Amino acid sequence: MTTNNPAPPGLPDTDLSDAGSTASEPDFDGIDLSGLPADVAEKAKQFAKQTFQADLAKSLTAVARPINWRTLPPADLEHELLELNGWVDWLRHTYGLPAQVVPPMWHRHPELLWELSALRQHWLFCFDPQAKGNQALAWHHDFSVACERLRVWVTISGTRLDRDRPTRITAWPGGEAEDWTEPDTTERPVAKRTDDFLAFVEEQVKARIAEQDAAIREIVNIDWSEQS
Repeated sequence: MTTNNPAPPGLPDTDLSDAGSTASEPDFDGIDLSGLPADVAEKAKQFAKQTFQADLAKSLTAVARPINWRTLPPADLEHELLELNGWVDWLRHTYGLPAQVVPPMWHRHPELLWELSALRQHWLFCFDPQAKGNQALAWHHDFSVACERLRVWVTISGTRLDRDRPTRITAWPGGEAEDWTEPDTTERPVAKRTDDFLAFVEEQVKARIAEQDAAIREIVNIDWSEQS
């Protein structure tokens, strides 16, 4: 993780907006096709060109979608958490965001994680190489609104620059699940933030694996009971 004005993650390193004119076919330099019959070599080139153009078109037309953190498979969950963490780090350095907007322990608060995730996906969409010229301005408008929401979330959550506690949840009389337990809202100092984030990722992945295993066991048990 970088700390000195990190580069924005998530976008291509090169501008693909004019890919049709500058990268419309694969580069065959260094590939020796002289050992092939002329017609076979030509077919190989045509096949490579078609595959290249299909892959390029796919990368150019990919649209950033909202992330549903409740349904991501374990591997995708780990990947997206790491990507979001890198983007948030870039965001707070680039825009000088204080802890009242983006606190160090944002990952421990679902309301902040979901808001920042939505902001990142919106950013990916607006700064896509094929986006319209006014999309960057639209993102900055929505970013300003999101910052106000983040201030509200942070205030409610109680997390700060140097200390953190789980967000308090108001229990509804007779409205909570039997296995629901109120979170421990004891404040703890924030010391090794990066270590805590990595531990959080590991916890989330293990929990998602356990959820998947439980779902698979339930399906297998149902199938088995129906066959017996």
